[in-house]
Amino acid sequence: MEDETTESRNRSRLAILELANMISVPMSLNAIVRLNVPDTIWEGGANTPLSAPQIIAKIFPSGGGDPENLQRILRMLTSYDVFSEHLDTDITERKYSLTDIGKTLVTDADGLSYASYVLQHHQEALMRAWPLVHEAVVDPKSEPFVKANGEPAYSYYGKKPEMNWLMQKAMSGVSVPFMKAILEGYEGFNGVQRLVDVGGSAGDCLRMILQKNPNIRQGINFDLPEVVAKAPEILGVTHVGGDMFKSIPEGDAVFMKWVLTTWTDDECKLIMKNCWKALPAGGKLIACEPVLPKESDDSHRTRALLEGDIFVMTIYRAKGKHRTEEEFKELGLSAGFPHFRAFHFDHFYTVLEFQK
Repeated sequence: MEDETTESRNRSRLAILELANMISVPMSLNAIVRLNVPDTIWEGGANTPLSAPQIIAKIFPSGGGDPENLQRILRMLTSYDVFSEHLDTDITERKYSLTDIGKTLVTDADGLSYASYVLQHHQEALMRAWPLVHEAVVDPKSEPFVKANGEPAYSYYGKKPEMNWLMQKAMSGVSVPFMKAILEGYEGFNGVQRLVDVGGSAGDCLRMILQKNPNIRQGINFDLPEVVAKAPEILGVTHVGGDMFKSIPEGDAVFMKWVLTTWTDDECKLIMKNCWKALPAGGKLIACEPVLPKESDDSHRTRALLEGDIFVMTIYRAKGKHRTEEEFKELGLSAGFPHFRAFHFDHFYTVLEFQK
């Protein structure tokens, strides 16, 4: 038996307790978003440190709310660098401001933030799937979401307008900061006149690309009919409903973001082959996808990517997955793309360029 008095065993016991209780972290994030805590502290850019009673008073001006329980949540999230804690000299009062991580949850001038992404990930239908993660190992023919809800996530969303709306808002909140980052450095849209965005949702990415690249005369926002039906009018953009597994509109280049990662290898090959058919000689498929490192480590980047991989396995496809650069290159070759390049502008997404 192990000597339970050693420092190593003490650290191990502590680590497994942290892991076992880690559900507290995302659910507390969910709670502060629902309570509108980030916007309350930010208050138009002030970010003035506030105590839990002060936050409660702003959230519930007519009274109510429990400041002690809110403070418990704030303290825990402070340990994950979501908030900064400010203590009086006698530690009688704790106040909280937003860190850079916390600021990602603040609503911007366009009504966007990562807050919708947090809410979208913790809806009841998705939460029902998580106790069944082991089923992806036992029976990978269907993902835990299907076992919990009776049908695949995308078709389930399509029947629930509020879920479909929240998913669109979540994707916009994540996409806009990422697109700002890559549009500052990526030059792959130069010379493109007709661009097709596959899985473009509300068209936010396409709008930003067109604003930055006036050479693009026409943008095609291609997604499921029920998705584009709710997409807003955007100058220079035509919304087209369809099925990427059947065909993709023609263009000089095809753009997609976080599409391939939710499908199996065979499904990715079919999507990419349809992209190949839609492109002229020399045309490009530009895919922005999470790319796994070759080796596992405990960095924030690796953990975020691997955690996202488990999310895909649980919610979208049991055999859908995040992939390494080499795996993406092989998929491209199998779909007919002889040329492949990777560009790194973001810690989570990589820009993958497949040229016909």
